[in-house]
Amino acid sequence: MKYLVTGNEGPGFFSSEEAAEMLENVVLPAFSDLEELESDGAIVGGVPIGERAFVFIIEAESHDDVDRTLRTLPVWGAMEWEVTPLQDFESRSAQEKEILQDLKKSN
Repeated sequence: MKYLVTGNEGPGFFSSEEAAEMLENVVLPAFSDLEELESDGAIVGGVPIGERAFVFIIEAESHDDVDRTLRTLPVWGAMEWEVTPLQDFESRSAQEKEILQDLKKSN
């Protein structure tokens, strides 16, 4: 199953020291993890330009697998996450065809 994942409102910084610490210990390690997931074919995504956010599609067996993957990211606790399960095109097309048939029968 595919899921659209958005991580928003990444960590902000109050001082240059705090920014350096957050970048070194949280943000850059998260990028490394995401790059690895992408090279393994588990996700495809990127960063919206100018935002402190991540957007990607992840392929997983279950909601729990997605949750476990997100929780491994160093930025997990520093961002607001939105996860949307995606219906594949094939099953949605089949559903729409059934609806069309029912509509035609009722006319």
